[in-house]
Amino acid sequence: MGEYRQVSIHKLVAAAALALFPAMPAAATPASGFTAVQQWKGTFPELMLKADKEQVRSDKWDLMLKTTGTTDLWVVRNAVAVGGQSGWHMHPGPSLITVTVGSITAYDSDDPLCSPKVYSAGQTFLDSGAHAHLLKNESGAAAETVAVQFLPEGAGRRIDAPQPNNCKF
Repeated sequence: MGEYRQVSIHKLVAAAALALFPAMPAAATPASGFTAVQQWKGTFPELMLKADKEQVRSDKWDLMLKTTGTTDLWVVRNAVAVGGQSGWHMHPGPSLITVTVGSITAYDSDDPLCSPKVYSAGQTFLDSGAHAHLLKNESGAAAETVAVQFLPEGAGRRIDAPQPNNCKF
């Protein structure tokens, strides 16, 4: 199943890029007032991590993480100035994001209405990496996030993307 998911994520990223931006030159949308700083990066061999209900002595929680091939694990701190934004982009793998200061508005190209989703300090969200997205600070105060990313070894952490047609604001 892990092997299928690995292939699936890469196919989804490629399919999303082709579907959203067919046969037109890619004009990336640059970030502004957005700083991403690598805090830590580690490389893991193929992973098979399991913490089942018996092991953790809980009938309400377990974990399964399996990778095929070597994985780079990134921890990145993002600071977003008032009015700042990340520019439209994707990732070659999933990100677990925690808002640590202020609030962030997320826009996703896979949402037909490109509806804003606001996350405040202490809240978390998942980015599968398989779609273009943009993070923006619309709060009027400083904002920060921490992202933990699981990426294929050696893959670029960010793939710039043009603004999607359904996200005109």
